[in-house]
Amino acid sequence: MIKGLLLANILLAIVWVLATGTITQENFVFGFLISFVVLWIITPNRNQNNYFTIIPKLTSFILFLLYQIIKSNIETLIASLYSNARLSPAILKVPLTVETDGEITFFSHLLNITPGTLVIDVSDDKKVLYVHVVHCEDKEAYIKQLKEVFEKRVLELTR
Repeated sequence: MIKGLLLANILLAIVWVLATGTITQENFVFGFLISFVVLWIITPNRNQNNYFTIIPKLTSFILFLLYQIIKSNIETLIASLYSNARLSPAILKVPLTVETDGEITFFSHLLNITPGTLVIDVSDDKKVLYVHVVHCEDKEAYIKQLKEVFEKRVLELTR
Protein backbone atom coordinates (compact mmCIF):
# COMPACT_ATOMS: atom_id res chain seq x y z
CA MET A 1 0.00 0.00 0.00
CA ILE A 2 2.86 2.37 0.80
CA LYS A 3 4.51 1.82 -2.60
CA GLY A 4 1.20 2.38 -4.37
CA LEU A 5 0.52 5.64 -2.56
CA LEU A 6 4.08 6.84 -3.12
CA LEU A 7 3.78 6.09 -6.84
CA ALA A 8 0.39 7.84 -6.99
CA ASN A 9 1.86 10.83 -5.14
CA ILE A 10 4.79 11.09 -7.58
CA LEU A 11 2.52 10.69 -10.61
CA LEU A 12 0.15 13.38 -9.34
CA ALA A 13 3.12 15.68 -8.74
CA ILE A 14 4.29 15.08 -12.33
CA VAL A 15 0.76 15.83 -13.57
CA TRP A 16 0.87 19.05 -11.54
CA VAL A 17 4.20 20.06 -13.10
CA LEU A 18 2.92 19.34 -16.61
CA ALA A 19 -0.39 21.13 -15.98
CA THR A 20 1.29 24.27 -14.68
CA GLY A 21 3.91 24.24 -17.43
CA THR A 22 6.69 25.16 -15.03
CA ILE A 23 9.25 22.38 -14.88
CA THR A 24 11.26 23.21 -11.79
CA GLN A 25 12.22 21.34 -8.64
CA GLU A 26 10.27 23.76 -6.49
CA ASN A 27 7.12 23.23 -8.53
CA PHE A 28 7.52 19.45 -8.29
CA VAL A 29 7.90 19.64 -4.50
CA PHE A 30 4.85 21.90 -4.31
CA GLY A 31 2.90 19.46 -6.49
CA PHE A 32 4.09 16.58 -4.30
CA LEU A 33 2.79 18.35 -1.19
CA ILE A 34 -0.54 19.14 -2.83
CA SER A 35 -0.96 15.57 -4.03
CA PHE A 36 0.01 14.28 -0.56
CA VAL A 37 -2.83 16.31 0.96
CA VAL A 38 -5.26 15.14 -1.75
CA LEU A 39 -4.30 11.50 -1.18
CA TRP A 40 -4.64 11.98 2.58
CA ILE A 41 -8.16 13.34 2.09
CA ILE A 42 -9.39 10.64 -0.30
CA THR A 43 -7.73 7.59 1.30
CA PRO A 44 -10.00 5.52 3.54
CA ASN A 45 -8.51 4.05 6.71
CA ARG A 46 -5.58 6.46 6.71
CA ASN A 47 -4.94 5.65 10.38
CA GLN A 48 -4.00 2.12 9.35
CA ASN A 49 -1.74 3.30 6.53
CA ASN A 50 1.89 4.07 7.43
CA TYR A 51 2.45 6.24 4.34
CA PHE A 52 0.89 9.28 5.97
CA THR A 53 3.22 9.02 8.96
CA ILE A 54 6.42 7.99 7.15
CA ILE A 55 6.54 10.92 4.71
CA PRO A 56 6.27 13.63 7.43
CA LYS A 57 8.84 11.77 9.58
CA LEU A 58 11.20 11.45 6.62
CA THR A 59 10.80 15.14 5.74
CA SER A 60 11.44 16.13 9.33
CA PHE A 61 14.49 13.86 9.45
CA ILE A 62 15.98 15.37 6.27
CA LEU A 63 15.57 18.90 7.64
CA PHE A 64 17.04 17.81 10.98
CA LEU A 65 20.01 16.20 9.20
CA LEU A 66 20.71 19.31 7.12
CA TYR A 67 20.62 21.42 10.28
CA GLN A 68 22.99 19.05 12.10
CA ILE A 69 25.45 18.99 9.18
CA ILE A 70 25.53 22.79 8.96
CA LYS A 71 25.88 23.11 12.74
CA SER A 72 28.67 20.50 12.85
CA ASN A 73 30.50 22.17 9.97
CA ILE A 74 30.52 25.47 11.84
CA GLU A 75 31.64 23.82 15.10
CA THR A 76 34.41 21.90 13.32
CA LEU A 77 35.58 25.05 11.55
CA ILE A 78 35.76 26.94 14.83
CA ALA A 79 37.53 24.02 16.55
CA SER A 80 40.06 23.71 13.72
CA LEU A 81 40.98 27.37 14.00
CA TYR A 82 42.22 26.77 17.55
CA SER A 83 45.74 25.59 18.15
CA ASN A 84 46.24 21.84 18.57
CA ALA A 85 46.57 22.25 22.33
CA ARG A 86 42.91 23.34 22.59
CA LEU A 87 41.49 20.39 20.64
CA SER A 88 40.66 17.34 22.66
CA PRO A 89 40.12 14.39 20.31
CA ALA A 90 38.66 11.25 21.80
CA ILE A 91 37.57 7.75 20.92
CA LEU A 92 34.18 7.07 22.43
CA LYS A 93 32.59 3.74 23.24
CA VAL A 94 28.92 4.30 22.37
CA PRO A 95 26.51 1.60 23.59
CA LEU A 96 23.93 0.78 20.92
CA THR A 97 20.17 0.66 21.24
CA VAL A 98 19.76 -0.04 17.52
CA GLU A 99 19.84 -3.77 16.88
CA THR A 100 19.62 -4.77 13.22
CA ASP A 101 22.47 -4.48 10.75
CA GLY A 102 20.48 -1.91 8.76
CA GLU A 103 19.89 0.29 11.79
CA ILE A 104 23.54 0.08 12.83
CA THR A 105 24.67 0.93 9.29
CA PHE A 106 22.22 3.84 9.07
CA PHE A 107 23.35 5.21 12.45
CA SER A 108 27.03 4.80 11.51
CA HIS A 109 26.58 6.62 8.20
CA LEU A 110 24.79 9.48 9.94
CA LEU A 111 27.74 9.89 12.27
CA ASN A 112 30.22 9.64 9.40
CA ILE A 113 28.59 12.37 7.30
CA THR A 114 28.47 14.70 10.29
CA PRO A 115 31.75 16.62 10.44
CA GLY A 116 33.88 16.01 13.49
CA THR A 117 32.85 12.39 14.02
CA LEU A 118 34.07 9.18 12.42
CA VAL A 119 32.94 5.64 13.19
CA ILE A 120 35.96 3.40 13.64
CA ASP A 121 34.45 0.01 14.41
CA VAL A 122 31.46 -1.96 15.63
CA SER A 123 31.99 -4.57 18.34
CA ASP A 124 31.60 -8.22 17.39
CA ASP A 125 28.43 -8.57 19.45
CA LYS A 126 26.98 -5.39 17.81
CA LYS A 127 26.37 -3.76 21.17
CA VAL A 128 29.01 -1.00 20.99
CA LEU A 129 30.10 1.51 18.36
CA TYR A 130 33.58 3.07 18.54
CA VAL A 131 33.54 6.69 17.38
CA HIS A 132 36.43 9.12 16.92
CA VAL A 133 35.53 12.70 17.81
CA VAL A 134 37.64 15.73 16.90
CA HIS A 135 36.70 17.83 19.92
CA CYS A 136 35.17 16.30 23.05
CA GLU A 137 35.33 17.95 26.44
CA ASP A 138 32.90 15.65 28.28
CA LYS A 139 32.75 12.07 26.99
CA GLU A 140 29.57 11.07 28.80
CA ALA A 141 27.70 14.16 27.64
CA TYR A 142 28.87 13.61 24.05
CA ILE A 143 27.75 9.96 24.11
CA LYS A 144 24.39 11.03 25.53
CA GLN A 145 24.06 13.64 22.77
CA LEU A 146 24.83 11.08 20.05
CA LYS A 147 22.25 8.69 21.44
CA GLU A 148 19.53 11.29 22.00
CA VAL A 149 20.07 13.25 18.81
CA PHE A 150 20.96 10.67 16.17
CA GLU A 151 20.14 7.19 17.46
CA LYS A 152 16.70 8.28 18.62
CA ARG A 153 15.90 9.60 15.12
CA VAL A 154 17.12 6.37 13.51
CA LEU A 155 14.83 4.38 15.77
CA GLU A 156 11.87 6.65 14.96
CA LEU A 157 12.39 6.09 11.23
CA THR A 158 13.07 2.38 11.27
CA ARG A 159 10.55 1.14 13.82
